[in-house]
Amino acid sequence: MEKFILIFHFLVALSLIVLILLQQGKGAEAGASFGAGASQTVFGSGGGWNFFSKMTAILATVFFVTSVSLAITAKNKTVIDDFGVLGLDAISVEPAMETELPGLSSDDFKASDESEIPQ
Repeated sequence: MEKFILIFHFLVALSLIVLILLQQGKGAEAGASFGAGASQTVFGSGGGWNFFSKMTAILATVFFVTSVSLAITAKNKTVIDDFGVLGLDAISVEPAMETELPGLSSDDFKASDESEIPQ
């Protein structure tokens, strides 16, 4: 089912891209740039909704629905491994072994408040 939705999602995305690239821009006619009468209407010279606008809206809605369905499918496929959390009680913590490691003693630090950083 997931592969079917993924293929359908891909086809919708491609058709949406092609459909958007086929459309003309607003005011793309030569008459609109010279002040033709139809360019000053409420919806422009092309009218309110034509075939390309309706198909773009429908394909965008289908694209959104397939995106959400793919997200839900991916969420349902994830498995949270709970047995690792329950096993933490059985782990025993041993105290650290003291070893003779070279290190700095507290006598090595300066007792003065002066800093060695030049100002």
